[in-house]
Amino acid sequence: MRVQVVDHPLVAHKVSVLRDKNTPSPVFRQLTDELVTLLAYEATRDVKTVEIQVQTPVATTKGIAFAKPTPLVVPILRAGLGMLEGMTRLVPTAEVGFLGMARNEETLDIITYAERLPADLTGRQVFVLDPMLATGGTLIESIKFLFARGAADVTCICLIAAPEGLARLEEAYGDNDKVHLILGALDEKLDENSYIVPGLGDAGDRLYGVAH
Repeated sequence: MRVQVVDHPLVAHKVSVLRDKNTPSPVFRQLTDELVTLLAYEATRDVKTVEIQVQTPVATTKGIAFAKPTPLVVPILRAGLGMLEGMTRLVPTAEVGFLGMARNEETLDIITYAERLPADLTGRQVFVLDPMLATGGTLIESIKFLFARGAADVTCICLIAAPEGLARLEEAYGDNDKVHLILGALDEKLDENSYIVPGLGDAGDRLYGVAH
């Protein structure tokens, strides 16, 4: 498994503003969108391409295009939806699927409550969007789900992560070179409630508000 914490001042600045509890939801959504585009630049470094011929106004030259099958972007509901536009802006020809996984706050078990994905992902490069890597359970189960359908490789993009979640992910997929993890920041720890510290709060609530 390859892990990359993107070291760039623009990334660090946007993460810092996201952390601020006084940042309102509209600004939080905009910054998340911008941050994901920056992270996606690194995440797509190994996207599969093919050589094509391009006719410029002056001459014919060689270029590249995405190989078939096209990449698949999978936001984890609901917070991952806030990352979708930033990703598809960079990879507009990618297809989009959805996976609903949530943590039971009492047992901390991961449950799958919704999915809208192709039944066969053979040969597909899949990009998973989930703002927070906390305990690691959601990403571990998501990756397992995608590989079970034949995904060629899985790249996960997270805004921030806790060391405990990263350790669990490495325990599960450390020897798998088909799993990549791109992070905006690696934080200090999880607290007694499995929230990331210093973190940025509940990403879903801050993106969309608290649903009563």
